[in-house]
Amino acid sequence: MVWAKRAAVLCAVAMMGAAAPVLADTLVVRASGPSARSYPPGAKLADGGSLLLKAGDVVTLLDAKGTRTLRGPGRFGVTAAANAVPASNATLAALLDTKRVRRARTGAVRGTVSEAPAVAKRPNLWLVDIAQPGALCVADPAAVRLWRADASKPLNVRIIGGGAQAAASFPAGEAMAAWPAKLAVKDGAAYRVETGERSTEIRFALLGAVDAGLDTTASALIAHGCQAQLDLLVDTAAR
Repeated sequence: MVWAKRAAVLCAVAMMGAAAPVLADTLVVRASGPSARSYPPGAKLADGGSLLLKAGDVVTLLDAKGTRTLRGPGRFGVTAAANAVPASNATLAALLDTKRVRRARTGAVRGTVSEAPAVAKRPNLWLVDIAQPGALCVADPAAVRLWRADASKPLNVRIIGGGAQAAASFPAGEAMAAWPAKLAVKDGAAYRVETGERSTEIRFALLGAVDAGLDTTASALIAHGCQAQLDLLVDTAAR
């Protein structure tokens, strides 16, 4: 009987431990103003702590619920208020989903060709914006797709790098196109995307398996210098 009671107690303790929530980090994702050096992007802040901001300071924090922007002067708690409204889970899930990009055919835009583009920003974090230069973080090399903001007209692009080149085409009304299979998607690979009107330099940074959490994704983007994707994540996660 004694051993049975002990076993029951241990089992209950183990279940309590398993049910305990995993706390996400609170990260600084943007900072400007006199105190910006004290709160660099990527810095992790302890729950229960506070930020002392001066006049002109603007600091954006990201946690499991989304992002919030603090403006000085004043002292602000790191932990968001319990009644804070989280960012749209559906919108963030679509933004971070690597499977969604892998399944995508080409990403047709509804409506007639003469209509204004239906999408102004990348609907998924892992798409390659052909107009956005700089580091481009990749979670799944096999799911890389090109994306353009204006799908009203057909567009041919040429991609050059690593001693090779290839072409990709966007039919009218299509926002996405496949990445050329002959061009390797590997860490550090640099390419130039030419559209005739614009030439954009991009560099791939492979992240490997990515946890879909906001904080872990933001940390990875900051660590690899993928600023455009970080900006998209922060703006989408605003609450």
